[in-house]
Amino acid sequence: MNLSSQLHQTALDNRDKAAFYFMDQHKTYAELDAAVTMFASGLTKLGIAKGDHIALITGNSPHFLIGFFGALRAGATVIPINPIYTADEISFILMNGDVKAVITLDVLAPLMEGIHKHLTTVEHYILCETGKAPEHFDASKLGIYPKLHGFDTVLGMGNLQFDEPELDLDDVAVILYTSGTTGKPKGAMLTHHNLYRNAKDVGDYLKINSDDRVITTLPMFHVFCLTVCMNAPLMSGGTIIIIPKFSPKEIYRVAKAYEATIFAGVPTMYNFLLQYNGDTDDFKSLRLCISGGASMPVALLKAFEQKFNVIISEGYGLSEASPVTCFNPLDRPRKAGSIGTSILNVKNKVVDEMGEELPVGAVGELVVQGSNVMKGYYKMPEETAAAIKDGWLYTGDLARMDEDGYLYIVDRKKDLIIVGGYNVYPREVEEVLFSHPGIVEAAVLGVPDPDQGEAVHAFIVRSDDSLTEQQVLAYCKEHLAKYKWPTMIEFLEELPKNTTGKILRRALKEIVTK
Repeated sequence: MNLSSQLHQTALDNRDKAAFYFMDQHKTYAELDAAVTMFASGLTKLGIAKGDHIALITGNSPHFLIGFFGALRAGATVIPINPIYTADEISFILMNGDVKAVITLDVLAPLMEGIHKHLTTVEHYILCETGKAPEHFDASKLGIYPKLHGFDTVLGMGNLQFDEPELDLDDVAVILYTSGTTGKPKGAMLTHHNLYRNAKDVGDYLKINSDDRVITTLPMFHVFCLTVCMNAPLMSGGTIIIIPKFSPKEIYRVAKAYEATIFAGVPTMYNFLLQYNGDTDDFKSLRLCISGGASMPVALLKAFEQKFNVIISEGYGLSEASPVTCFNPLDRPRKAGSIGTSILNVKNKVVDEMGEELPVGAVGELVVQGSNVMKGYYKMPEETAAAIKDGWLYTGDLARMDEDGYLYIVDRKKDLIIVGGYNVYPREVEEVLFSHPGIVEAAVLGVPDPDQGEAVHAFIVRSDDSLTEQQVLAYCKEHLAKYKWPTMIEFLEELPKNTTGKILRRALKEIVTK
């Protein structure tokens, strides 16, 4: 089995069931599966063959669903790209990823035109109609025309009598370009087996089933959403509720309107939902909330669970692992602050710098082994060898394991702050700051210090302007050892974040260096 064949089987078993809702319209599994086949057939008529690379640059929409599964069914490799990336960022991925065709939004056609002048290797551009194309958009005047096709045109070119190529489990299904916190982004090659198994294993671990209705507001181009909110429910016969852009008001609305059972988000989303003045009864149908992408402050987790009377299962993953490796289990106690235990078919352990497993409670690097671990980085054998050693994926995250096998992320290895020889883990300080009733958001990082080597710099979003630096420091003195106290406290209107809601530490570092 792979994602495409499993979708087809799910459609045979659930023909008339809603596969997804979008803008209060829905398509059945039978309709979705037929569209996927038609689109795959249309792609082959454009000359797309097994192994070709197709970039998918769209927002959350049916276009993404059909484009993703259609490309896989045609045997192509999908490269999802954030549509708000700059021309330079997109150009790098298209070139480095040897992309043959691009599926994108019509509003991005002028951007593609500019890119194509410097990058002529792309053979086809397939535009999804948004209905709000800019006034200057005229396909007939674009230099990429006639290599330009409408999404519906390609769909219409296909037919249901389509000879699908044979797919091997080890064939690369998706190349995910990592965020590139150091240097240029790296393309993690995920095979059909990687993605199928992780979707099935996550679904089984979290008991996702055909009765579930999953709010899908995380970006579909991001691996968290791709596996947990899209693939896992669709493989299980569930229904996904596609939200183009996160909005607390809209989440409240759709949760009530469609009696949603699962919500997945990053901690900042939970914070916004908690702060929003809405009717908590709108969420009464939820049986499970899922958090990932960044560590959730315990104070936020407990406040959200108390207000909405629903359990949050925090998990962990990374692009190179398809992405999920851990979740808090549903059949055992949830431990606040933990990322849970290893999911099915995945092993996690904590090791020292020599790769030796550490005892319970000791802090070391988290390494992962399983059917979810990537094939490697595209065209980067040295980086692949550095990331995967003796069959284990080295995550770069510092963690510890308790006596029950629950894992706790201490911090990113590279984010560790060393003050006068003492280790300071940013998350520990952030947890304390977040527990202050006057603090909405907080992030800390290390800055150079002539006496101690490094010092703790705190960035804080406060609920009102009356909170002072002195009050924050006094609070830290109550709860933290002296070497962990922030020596600098900076108030911001908001913390910089990426499209998934993860706090951008590199942007904070730029503030410090200005």
